[in-house]
Amino acid sequence: MIRVISIWLLLAISFTFLPAETEFAEPKPSMENPRKFVFPITTWDRDEINHILGSANNVIKFYGVDNTEVVIVAYSQGIKALLNHHDNKIRKRVKSLMTYDVEFIACGNTMKTLKIDKKELIEGVEVVTAGIVELIERQLRGYIYIRP
Repeated sequence: MIRVISIWLLLAISFTFLPAETEFAEPKPSMENPRKFVFPITTWDRDEINHILGSANNVIKFYGVDNTEVVIVAYSQGIKALLNHHDNKIRKRVKSLMTYDVEFIACGNTMKTLKIDKKELIEGVEVVTAGIVELIERQLRGYIYIRP
């Protein structure tokens, strides 16, 4: 009898902690209505950069590559994450995310201040005049600003 009660208690506890499924808002994510995210990288803290890149990867995995538009804008010391020669592990993660159509954008003002030439950037990185302005404009176009 005690064994039966123990099994029922174990089952009850197990089902209590099942994760709830996320309910999608309308319109549901699709190729026609992708979820759009913009992430800033503003620091050269490797843990923070890896957290941002991991968060971008997680939203792509959750929604699906065809149902997302992800943009990462680097400015200030964060621009170092987009330099071709700076950190091999981060460069590999950036290149990997690019294969999933993640758009990486470097701030031209920061590049000018830090005397960084476009040739020093990872191939495929776009350059805009001002990273902060890019964040503003993306939000006005419906991108959700994520600061993990």
